[in-house]
Formats: sequence, C-alpha cells, structure tokens
Amino acid sequence: MKAFQWLTALALSTVLSAQDNDTILRAMRDELKRSLTIKFENLEKPYYIEYSLDDATTFSAVASVGGLISASPSRFRSPSVHVRVGSYNFDNTNYVGSGFGVRVDMSPPLDDSYSVLRRYLWLATDSSYKSAVQTIARKRSALKNVTQSEVIPDFSQAKPIRRIEPLRTEPFDQEVWIGKTKALSAVAAKFPGLTNSLVEFQAIRNVHYLVTSEGSEVRTPENIMYVRGKASAQAPDGMLMRDSVMVHALEFGQMPSDADMSREIAVMAENVVALTKAPIEESYNGPILFEAQAAAQLFAQVLGRNLALTRKPVTEPGRPGGFPSSELEGRIGARILPEWMDVVDDPTQREWRGRPLFGRYSVDMEGIAPEPLTLVEKGVLKNFLLTRRPVKSYRASNGRARMPGNFGANTAAFGNLFIKVSESVAPAALKIQMLEICQTRGKPYGIIVRKLDFPSSASFDEARRILGQATGSSQPVSLPLLVYRVYPDGREELVRGTRFKGLNARSLKDILAASNESYLFEFLDNPAPFAIMGAGSSISETAVIAPSVLIDDLELQKIEQEYPKLPIVPAPVVASTAAR
Repeated sequence: MKAFQWLTALALSTVLSAQDNDTILRAMRDELKRSLTIKFENLEKPYYIEYSLDDATTFSAVASVGGLISASPSRFRSPSVHVRVGSYNFDNTNYVGSGFGVRVDMSPPLDDSYSVLRRYLWLATDSSYKSAVQTIARKRSALKNVTQSEVIPDFSQAKPIRRIEPLRTEPFDQEVWIGKTKALSAVAAKFPGLTNSLVEFQAIRNVHYLVTSEGSEVRTPENIMYVRGKASAQAPDGMLMRDSVMVHALEFGQMPSDADMSREIAVMAENVVALTKAPIEESYNGPILFEAQAAAQLFAQVLGRNLALTRKPVTEPGRPGGFPSSELEGRIGARILPEWMDVVDDPTQREWRGRPLFGRYSVDMEGIAPEPLTLVEKGVLKNFLLTRRPVKSYRASNGRARMPGNFGANTAAFGNLFIKVSESVAPAALKIQMLEICQTRGKPYGIIVRKLDFPSSASFDEARRILGQATGSSQPVSLPLLVYRVYPDGREELVRGTRFKGLNARSLKDILAASNESYLFEFLDNPAPFAIMGAGSSISETAVIAPSVLIDDLELQKIEQEYPKLPIVPAPVVASTAAR
C-alpha cells in the first residue's frame, strides 16, 4: 500500500474510534483542570486558559499541461494554548509584545496518546503562562508613560458552549483525483500562447477542538476540497498577463463535474491569451459597471474587509505605529450605501437557491455561535463584525472570530455576506444607463469590469509593488483583470494594464443602480493583502451574494512599470503530447 493511502486509512480509523472515546478532548479537559489549580507565590494566577487543536489529514497534487509535478499527503496536528493573566478588564493581550511567547521543545503527537498529549499541553501551558506574566508586566510599564483617552476591557465574557459534532468519514480516492488534476492541467496545453499554467488540487479533512476554562467544549469537523488553476503569458510589449480560477466544496462529494471544471480552466486560459492581444487602457474617469463576479469581489474587498474593526495595541513610547484601521471606523449611523441597499452576514444559512454555501459555520474560533447579523440597513451602517476583543463602543462578540490575529487576539471576518436591494433593474438596463451617462458627458465609451484579481494570483513582489503605489489612507483594491470598453453601438473591447485610483469604501455611496439578479462568489479568505492565494497561515471559507452594480465617477489609470523581456527561445509544442 502506498504511503499516502496508508496515512488516509490510519486517519479514518482514528476518526472512527474517536466517536466513542475522544482522547484529544479528554486530555485537553484534564490538563486544563489541573492547570487551573496550580498557584505560584508572587505570580498572578491565570483567569482564562484556552486549548485549541486542529487535527488534519491533507492531500495535495499539482500538475501542469498534463504532467504530474507533485502528489503528497500530510498529517499534522496544530495545537494552540492561550493563557491570560490579570482580569477581563486588563490582561496580557492588546500589547505590541503580546502573542509571541509560546515555545515547546517537543512536537505534538500524531496519534491519540493520552499521556503524550497531556505532556505537550503541560509544556505549552507553562511557556504561555511565563510569557503572559512577563508581557503584562511590560504592558503595565508602558502604560505609565502613555495617556489613554478611553479604557477598554481586554477580553469580553461569554457564556460557555458545548458543541460536540459527529465526525465525518466521506470517501475520498486519491488516485482518482491525481488523474483528474492531470486531466484538468492538460486543458491549458491547448493554448500554446501561455507561458505558464498549473492546476493544484487540495483535500483537507480536519477536526477542530476547543476547550476553555470558562467551560466551553467544541469539536467540529471541517472538510475542504478545492481545485485551483493559474495561467500566465506575456503580451508583445512584455507585460505579464494572468488569470486564475478556483472551485471548492465543504463536502468531498459536492465538487463540480469534470466537464464543468474543464470548462472553467479553458475559460481562464482563453482570458489570458485574449489579454495578451488587448490594447492598453491609458486612463478613464466616469461610470463603471461591475458585473456579476466582479461586483461580489468588489463588495468582499471594499465593504466586507472594512466591516472588521481593529484595535490599536498599547505601544512603547516613541515606537512607530502604522497599525491598519477600517475605513468605516467611527461611521456607525452614517450612510455608506444607497438607501435601497441592505447588507446581512448570515453564517447559519446553509444553502442559496439549492446550492450549499461555502461560508457557513456553526461556531467561531472563540466558541461563539453566530447568528444572522444586519450590518447595513437602508444604506446606513448599523454594526461591525466582532470578536471577544472589545473595541471602542463594542464590548461583546457576535461570533465572527474566523482567523488568528495579532497581539493575542483573533481576527473577524464574514461568512455568507448578502447584499440585498429593494430597487433594481434588469442587467441589460445597467449597461444602457451607463452608456447614457457617457453620452451626456461626451465620453467615447464606458467601462465594464467582469473580474477582479481577488483572491489574488499575484506574486509577493507584485503585491508589494501594488501596495507601494497606493495613495492616501484607503486600502488598495486588487487589480481589475477583465476590463472592457463599451462603445455607444454596444461593441465591447477588452483592454489591459490598468488599475483603480481612489476606489474605497466611500465610493460605494455613488452606486447608481443594481441588477435584479444576484450572483454567488465563494473564496478562501486569509489575512494577506488581496487575500493572495497560498499566503497567510490561516484561511476562512467565505461567500458573497451580490447583484451587479453601476458606480458613478470612478477612475482607472495606466499601470506604469518596467516589463521583463520576452523569451528568446521558442516554446515547445506541447498540445499534441499532453494527452498521451
């Protein structure tokens, strides 16, 4: 039996036995109980201890133009121990030195050895406690030289939750998916204009555990399967054009058909080849129509990411700041969208129009069960996505802690974000309205955006360059990938080499109209800028349901940069051999 097949069989047997006697939960519960009884002279006693653990089995395969590049299984456990000393009002977190002190001189066990699990948790608790005591002392010292305008508690209290969900054992054939990955990658071989292309497959079978000193106990299975395709090519002037596609599911048996996935890969490749032949858009200022996927991507970035508030940590006097903040901070009660638009985050909704929703979840990282949350009502900002780290004017969590954050806290993110409209028009009417505005203003054409680079397939160097070109206090928006000039006669022309200037959360007030059809866009979010694919140490499953929207008076400008030279050696002909 091959190694990765053996690992999967081992993981499945472990899961089955855990349904009757979960050794992980028992070890976490018992060690936590013991840790709470320990007292140290002249040292503060912990008021809160949290154990969490992700028990994951993964399999990945990567292929290009029909050839397998890699196929590897992985089995790992990722435990995390958080100790808080002080009190809910003041503890060792929310300080620039928080969250860096846990060091354990042993690896977490991969089997269900009760004694080894206990030993690992003991060492991690000891390390976290030592760090907490040192950090709270430094935080108190820093506060002696800092003036606080408002004293905000460091942690909110919450009712304990007990949610032990049954473990799932969906069948999964690795050899079959190796074959599918190779076949999908071979689709790009039919497009000789591409410089690079690949298809990555990933299957993750995870069980998340959480045990806290408040009495919460959580065990939730978290399965993810996805196929991600990337392709790139150079235009005659050397400009690098790229596109990507990603399909995913929370149940292994709910992936799209092979034909549908092949079609997605082919469309991606066609887009890249077409972009290499498109003219450069020099500059544009006027109405822009965001259609379907692009509209959902726009709301995910410009609205969704700004609905999570950040809290500036306590810093040492004279230490530079530069901590990111939401563009919507302090704007509760202000109009941020047209009066006929509402925004609701509902992680409890399991499907939309018969399709399972990717952003559903039953409990967040902090043991809080989410409920439907109205964020914008009749265009007015009503609420934010909150965790158990209090922020100004908000003291309690609403169950949106989705990813680890900085300074001993977690980061908020939405699950299923619904953009709802009470006034709408047919999609074709949006295009007509845009052209009418352009005619009134004497513009030769309007602009339609059909896809943004979000989550981004950019390299880290390119992402840094985009961030470096940002101006003002707004967070930069990812590049538009599929941009079309629309002329008065309805003719469309694909253009390239442009980016947004000044597009931010305030721009959403200038939405003129929305379509009466909504579109679903799902993605894996992460803390990195533009949610760069493969970046960040954590992910959260996310969905946006939104209509197409027409926004007035936006600006596009030409991307100014040096381009690499084209290859000198001709590319090999691979289309005829990829299918062999």
